[in-house]
Amino acid sequence: MTSVAAAARPRILVVGAGFAGVECVRRLERRLSPAEAEITLVTPSSFQLYLPLLPQVAAGVLTPQSIAVSLRRSRRHRTRIVPGGAVGVDTGAKVCVVRKISGETAPLPYDHLVLAPGSVTRSFDIPGLAEHARGMKTLAEAAHLRDHVIAQLDLADACEDGAERTSRLCFVVVGGGYAGTETAACLQRLTHHAVRRYPRLDPRQIRWHLVDIAPTLMPELGEALGASALDVLRRRGIEVSLGVSVAKAGPDEVTLTDGRVLRSRTLIWTAGVAASPLIATLEADTDRGRLVVSPDLTVPGLPGVLALGDAAAVPDLAAGRDGAVCPPTAQHAQRQGRTAADNLIATLRHGPLRPYRHEDLGLVVDLGGRDGVSRPLGIELRGLPAQAVARGYHWTALRTHVARTRVLTNWLLNAVAGDDFVRTGFQAWKPPTLREFEHADAYLTPEQVREHSASLRAGRLP
Repeated sequence: MTSVAAAARPRILVVGAGFAGVECVRRLERRLSPAEAEITLVTPSSFQLYLPLLPQVAAGVLTPQSIAVSLRRSRRHRTRIVPGGAVGVDTGAKVCVVRKISGETAPLPYDHLVLAPGSVTRSFDIPGLAEHARGMKTLAEAAHLRDHVIAQLDLADACEDGAERTSRLCFVVVGGGYAGTETAACLQRLTHHAVRRYPRLDPRQIRWHLVDIAPTLMPELGEALGASALDVLRRRGIEVSLGVSVAKAGPDEVTLTDGRVLRSRTLIWTAGVAASPLIATLEADTDRGRLVVSPDLTVPGLPGVLALGDAAAVPDLAAGRDGAVCPPTAQHAQRQGRTAADNLIATLRHGPLRPYRHEDLGLVVDLGGRDGVSRPLGIELRGLPAQAVARGYHWTALRTHVARTRVLTNWLLNAVAGDDFVRTGFQAWKPPTLREFEHADAYLTPEQVREHSASLRAGRLP
């Protein structure tokens, strides 16, 4: 009787352990009894990555473990976690194809599907970009990048060739959004402090470039705060070039679209994000690559499917204009996760669904040290007050007390003891490419997805 009852429970499959997916799962665990549904989460890692603090991991201010929040610490944890990534969805058969971290591919049946696969780094067909650029989207990329930057200082200090030293001490960041700006700011502070430990290096030889094709830096902040952030970066010696991008990249030089050639062995690519390639396997309507959804987060024409977060074009009802969609930010993703869970529960209990609506709380940018720009609730802040608000917001947004304790301890230790310049050994291996880090080439075609789901139709799998 127990096994029959368990098999009869509706199967809720959540794809993605970002802000949206984890918030949805946690709310389902709190509000659904075990008898009401079986919950499964598909994610390559059994942790939620607090992405906004990734630049501080790259700079060594925070340890990687401090922003990797375990999914198994919850007292109510009862979700089955499948370690892998969803590579295709057959909505007709109600099957999600998962590639496990072991390399096996398995079809998972579902009754209700929550798609929160997030985004991948947006790249372009620029010669040499895929082979030579480094991303800042995953914990592994941040760890590799920190090792790489410190290795360049070590090698520059040891070398005798002036041209080689110049290329090793020139760092190029592409993308003037939050990720690029904070990455450039945090890593520039690291190299600025590091040079005191390298007596053979001239601080004036270390050059940081931030380039973006947009005419302004972080336009979401508004003209005044964007100008303040630009002033902070330039005051630190970061050369900011707007209206410019990369024409081609090589192992020791970067050519910009304005014709300049920068002798550099470090190209950090943070030029925006694109919806997960998983969305393309659904053959559903999209808006600039993001899955079109209704205000209640359901996908029109696909019964039992909800989508949210970076991969969904969620109507922004609070914006007050037709066609507006929610920006891909953590605050929207978390609140969409709660709405998705509430609407799933309402569906199971035959209640009405509610639309997603949230007034943006503002934006925060931590530029490291005592610098920051923030606009909480429309109030423009600069300098130390802005930085305090940014760190306070991030600290409270961390999901567990353990994570908050680790982050606070790291901040205090860094403030008292300063930076360290230890490489952890990742440079012993050739770092994966952008696509390999984010597994962007692992997704199936719709035809391949249907082949995998055919085994379920034939009754060959439970």
